Amino acid sequence: MKISNHITSTGRRRTSAAVALGAVLALTATACGDDGSGGGGDGAEGSGKGKVVFWDNNGGVRTDIWKQIIADFEKANPDIEVEYVGIPATEVQSKYDTAIQGGGLPDVGGVGAAMLAGIAAQDALEPLEGRLAKSSLNDKLNDDMVESVKVAGGSAEHMYTIPTSANNGTLYYRTDLFQKAGLDAPTTWEKFYAAAEKLTDVKKNEFGYTIRGGAGSIAQALDAMYGQSGITSFWDAGGEKTTVNDPKNVEALKKYAGLYKEYTPAADLNNDFTKMVAQWDSGTIGMLNHNLGSYQDHVKALGTDKFRGIPQPTGPGGKRVQVSNPVDGLGLFKNSKNKEAAWKFIEFAASHQANSKWNESAGAIPSNKDAAKDPWISKAEPTKLAAEALNDGSTTIVQLPYYLPDWNTISKADNEPSFQKVLLGDMSAKDFLDKMAEQLNEAQAEWKQQNG
Repeated sequence: MKISNHITSTGRRRTSAAVALGAVLALTATACGDDGSGGGGDGAEGSGKGKVVFWDNNGGVRTDIWKQIIADFEKANPDIEVEYVGIPATEVQSKYDTAIQGGGLPDVGGVGAAMLAGIAAQDALEPLEGRLAKSSLNDKLNDDMVESVKVAGGSAEHMYTIPTSANNGTLYYRTDLFQKAGLDAPTTWEKFYAAAEKLTDVKKNEFGYTIRGGAGSIAQALDAMYGQSGITSFWDAGGEKTTVNDPKNVEALKKYAGLYKEYTPAADLNNDFTKMVAQWDSGTIGMLNHNLGSYQDHVKALGTDKFRGIPQPTGPGGKRVQVSNPVDGLGLFKNSKNKEAAWKFIEFAASHQANSKWNESAGAIPSNKDAAKDPWISKAEPTKLAAEALNDGSTTIVQLPYYLPDWNTISKADNEPSFQKVLLGDMSAKDFLDKMAEQLNEAQAEWKQQNG
């Protein structure tokens, strides 16, 4: 796998400008866990016993498997109790921001690459490279995932989360519908668009594709843009100007957005991944772009003989370019009163057996090198193909600038409503990308000034 980025400098961390000032949500979680000794203060290592509070950043979807892993951990560590708090993925960023400002952070929390920089910039996370070096996990974690979380955190020196999985972008397609229509697998963008058209019959409520127009739409649109354009870096050679509004990307987005309502359901305008996945599983829609995380949902709804999940289509010259390579992980919060016990839980969760169990349930790529060799990988075709695509040199990952504290605001609140305007034809692809580029270039310049 090739990772394209321009991050080389380290330095002072700026205070996040992206704290959700108006999104003060009532916390459903308790404060940091007691270390069992009664004497710990902020930053205390603690006794290594007592209670640890854990926030799951995909609560509901992954609750059952986390409870199994927690039960296994508590059996192996009877002096430690883990309090599980499941927070929906759509709410977790605001929960963290609110808790950082007002108190009540957990000891351990799920912190993926996309939100890592914003939390680290607020000095809420403990650097973990020292603990990892002394751990049984040392040299056991996927090198690319370790590099990804370092890049996402904005530091070549520190890592602020222990990677647990990679949840690659995947093109799911209905093999039964493709076979009936005499279509080849959508392995190229040309075949993708041809299938979207041929499988659509609006009068019968049959569509070739479901497009993500609601929450989370920007990352998927960027994936489609760079995949078609073949551009392999998010920034120019100097690392100052973004390539999002390169003419090739503008043309690619125009074509992609043109699918809406023509070859997709009208409801897609407001669909987040939950609604999109449910719609695909229950209807007669030919293709769906999501990630490996929804594989088990499709198996439950369709069985294994009516669909496949393959890596994203190839573009110019047969090369595959993707931006959707999100790495999830577990962070240790600085104000934990029981860091020793909290680290034990992180270590356990990323160990061979626990990491394998979690990723098999999620259909994701394990971070633990030993877990990645387990037999289930070869039986879960989308995961197997995704892992092969990342390791055989056929795929270039365009590294999104997760290190920018403003990234989440730019890629979500600031531009998701504008993308809906593009889908509706009320805003041009060029105007949309020019606006986004201006915001990104300004954020990049500010980041470089602070970290120069």
